[in-house]
Amino acid sequence: MTYVDGFVLPVKKRQLATYRRMAKQSGKVWRQHGALEFHESVADDVPYGKRTSFPRSVKLKRDEVVVFSYIIYRSRADRDRVMAKVMKDKRIEAMMKSKRAPFDGKRMIFGGFTTLVSA
Repeated sequence: MTYVDGFVLPVKKRQLATYRRMAKQSGKVWRQHGALEFHESVADDVPYGKRTSFPRSVKLKRDEVVVFSYIIYRSRADRDRVMAKVMKDKRIEAMMKSKRAPFDGKRMIFGGFTTLVSA
């Protein structure tokens, strides 16, 4: 079964175009290093829940939107191999060092998941 990295993060609405450019570049890097798929999605129907919700999870501010991202790999071992290469890639390194990131990385939620069902 495949392996998935998932991310939920707040992005400033006025910087969504900047984030899109960054995501497109990141997708190219991940795919070049072996990821099977790379997806970035902007919240369209994510109500603010009473106890839990996507907006609550990232402490969403009025000038932000929730972004849900996921990357698919062949396996956990493949993900670890791809991630090691990605983290050494100069293009990603430059993005990570940028002080003008269009999102607050401290409020990003992420994790790796083993696929349970794929239909």
